[in-house]
Amino acid sequence: MSNKDKGYIPVMLTPFEENGAVDYKGLTKLTESYLRAGAAGLFANCLSSEMFELNEVERLAVTQHVINVAGGAVPVVATTTFGGTVFQQADFTKRMYDVGIDAAIVITNMLAGAAEADEVFEENVFKLLDATNGIPLGFYECPDPFKRVLSAAQLKQFVDTGRVIYHKDTSLDIEQVRAKLEVTRDVAAFGLYDAYMVHAVESLKAGAAGLSCIQGNYFPELIVWLCENYDNTALANEVARVQQFFIDHMDVMHAVYPVAAKYFLQKRGMPIATFTRRDVGVFDEQVKQRVEVLYDAYQQLFQHIEVSGVDGLPDGGK
Repeated sequence: MSNKDKGYIPVMLTPFEENGAVDYKGLTKLTESYLRAGAAGLFANCLSSEMFELNEVERLAVTQHVINVAGGAVPVVATTTFGGTVFQQADFTKRMYDVGIDAAIVITNMLAGAAEADEVFEENVFKLLDATNGIPLGFYECPDPFKRVLSAAQLKQFVDTGRVIYHKDTSLDIEQVRAKLEVTRDVAAFGLYDAYMVHAVESLKAGAAGLSCIQGNYFPELIVWLCENYDNTALANEVARVQQFFIDHMDVMHAVYPVAAKYFLQKRGMPIATFTRRDVGVFDEQVKQRVEVLYDAYQQLFQHIEVSGVDGLPDGGK
């Protein structure tokens, strides 16, 4: 999770059968597609994975499956804190680490309530560190059930322990991102990954280790391309066009997500169902039409820039 090389860390979807069971064949194909796209790591068991709708056995099994398919090609991280006491969360963190993850991801809203002070949260973070026996940790500013955003000062004190190697930032504020990067800049083992594609290029230029965004569940190779070319002066016009593409289509990619993303991947040739366990709204004809417009816009963009499609997602805009 070093910040030396820019990379894309997918927030992975969980494919389901139409009866609601986890589709492990689909998960294999999906994992392989992220790897072929050039992902630098994999974030299994996250909000995009419908982690709150999986039970403990499924969380462990899904993560283990991703690790097996990845085969050591890239690091795999996974969320490990789902409420209860700090010691209960530490126990599941150790169970998840035993399946082979490279870092256990702590949801920032699970270590203190929305009305509780920062001091309570910070005390619980250090309790969790003490109770997890040296396991590498990361933070995820998950928006559900509420968002607790770390300050730069908080992140620094946690990173300074030498235990925190990853941070998924959802502050939506480039100045906060810059502040966090400034205070952690000299820690080679740590990487901040931004979730907010509106300022993706600015974040990468400021020193973010990469991007970890839902947009990669529509076109992962485009996120990889941006991470590789954000500062390529010869492609400045193309980079600006890609950045604007994400700004222009932000709303449609979040609407009825992750159903919309699964439908989009179906159009690209991925054999997965659109079934979701989450209550995300109705994927009606109006939403479907907006996704169709996004698909057309994506094809036009891929024809303008040189991005290779992903095997199993055969359109590639070519």
